[in-house]
Amino acid sequence: MSPAREAEALSTGRSVQDTYLWCMLVLTFSTGIADAVGYLALDKVFTGNMTGNVVILGMGVAGTTGLPVAGPLLALVAFMLGAALGGRAMRGRAGLPSGRAFALIGVVGAAFGAAAIVFAVGPVHEGAPTAHGMTVLLAAAMGLQAAVARRIAVKDVTTVVVTSTITGLAADSPLGQGTAQPWRRRAGAIALIGAGATVGALLVSVSVWLSVAVPALISLGVAVVGARLTRRYAAPLA
Repeated sequence: MSPAREAEALSTGRSVQDTYLWCMLVLTFSTGIADAVGYLALDKVFTGNMTGNVVILGMGVAGTTGLPVAGPLLALVAFMLGAALGGRAMRGRAGLPSGRAFALIGVVGAAFGAAAIVFAVGPVHEGAPTAHGMTVLLAAAMGLQAAVARRIAVKDVTTVVVTSTITGLAADSPLGQGTAQPWRRRAGAIALIGAGATVGALLVSVSVWLSVAVPALISLGVAVVGARLTRRYAAPLA
């Protein structure tokens, strides 16, 4: 490859990596919406935040809190199955994200779209079999998203949790180690998942199906943008 082509590839690579970051941040916002839907419309479960489900499940098992057991347990199992599917689909895909990664994000969007249709057709009552089915579908989709995001490997942006991000932001701050850190990225991920939860709560108060349709559209949009970027990055290397 000539020096000019190498420079072009390097410049394109940086641009693509920046856009991958924005894609993962947008999915983090979408996760906030999805978790709001799960907690407010699906019997106090989280579809993306599995730490929350483990805690709710533990308190529910105590039998003194009135918290659910079936919902968090189903979400936890479904999330793991979705993550396992994502890991299997991405096996052997080392290095930069491939078109398959964003095709899988498209599958996440399709799952949310299917759930939105179910919610639009008729009411889904907390604790009912239909609600449990929606919990399984959405949690499996979020597990798939988390596995793909793990392979895309944008540092500090897992799209589904921010505990480690908060830890890094505080530990590396001037009050902690005082080391250089990507604080904008970390603070952005934290703010976006919270903003997504706020938007999700507002959407649920208007219409549950709409609150599920928005993450569907976001995921499908990220899938399209990511797929195009993957092809764009590959072109200078050809």
